[in-house]
Amino acid sequence: MATVTFDNATRHYPGAERPAVDALNLDIGDGEFLVLVGPSGCGKSTSLRMLAGLEPVDGGAIRIGDRDVSHVDPSDRDIAMVFQNYALYPHMSVAANMGFALKIAGKSKQEIDQRVKEAAAVLDLTQYLERKPKALSGGQRQRVAMGRAIVRNPQVFCMDEPLSNLDAKLRVATRTQIASLQRRLGVTTVYVTHDQVEAMTMGDRVAVLKDGILQQVDRPRHMYDRPANMFVAGFIGSPAMNLFQLPVTGDRGPRLGGHDVPVERSTLSTLSGNTVALGVRPEDLHVVGTGEGIAATVELVEELGSDAFVHASVEQDGHDEVLLVARVNPKSPPEKGDKIWLAPQASHQMHVFDPADGRRLSA
Repeated sequence: MATVTFDNATRHYPGAERPAVDALNLDIGDGEFLVLVGPSGCGKSTSLRMLAGLEPVDGGAIRIGDRDVSHVDPSDRDIAMVFQNYALYPHMSVAANMGFALKIAGKSKQEIDQRVKEAAAVLDLTQYLERKPKALSGGQRQRVAMGRAIVRNPQVFCMDEPLSNLDAKLRVATRTQIASLQRRLGVTTVYVTHDQVEAMTMGDRVAVLKDGILQQVDRPRHMYDRPANMFVAGFIGSPAMNLFQLPVTGDRGPRLGGHDVPVERSTLSTLSGNTVALGVRPEDLHVVGTGEGIAATVELVEELGSDAFVHASVEQDGHDEVLLVARVNPKSPPEKGDKIWLAPQASHQMHVFDPADGRRLSA
């Protein structure tokens, strides 16, 4: 096992205006499960491919343990890659697919057979070893791809959106299996996904990228509670955090729906301009008595069984109305068109950001 270090690692594709990965600094602990997450084109897959040696490093360095592997061939990095499309050989059995890399490496037939059987037992694939990939379900094929990585006993697992081809129910089951397996094996793992729910549920830590630049790396819970900037605040969480850009004039603080929003003057004094961005999670808003909070008109109700979310519009003083999402009692949700009053729960803080650069202002 080993640590992984990105030291100002940069990848700039020829002809591109900006780097796909721009001076990435990231330390991944021995045995850690780190998830790289972000929207399409943010550089997460490129970062993973740089680690695996499938993309060159144009600047900085990448180290596995104390060894600089920036210009080392992929085959010499002791890394196992799990791809999005499984990349199984259709004419080979499950056993042959899992043991192929070992065969190429010149391992004995006995050792290959032993390692394949051990990995198959861990992944519940023993009964499928003689089958061809076409006779397996998508989840089973993904487990075969995992088994092919496991038998190599690598220092690092690299996983590039391995669940994206699975249906929603199977994704949930398989991500649980992968996270559990990684913890049992204790192999350092770098996992790429665009799905922030996967990131939050699987990773020991989560690294959020945007436009090739690292925005924040932290434990999932802390990132959810203390997003470093507006992008992370809006990206992490489902439904997303409500973000309102409100004017601040003179001695008066921001107002939402005709009501003053309490924000420390010391916080507002650090703004770059006269506009502040306020954020509140849907679950931190609750329905209050008539006239006691912010008046909102229900536009849509999402009933999810154990949860219910209302999408509501709020009229602003002299400005266009704003939309917000609030979690409500799933047993008695309001109806579309209803007027309700909402207020942040006293036990939860308001997130404050500077819209000029997106940085967090609240403690």
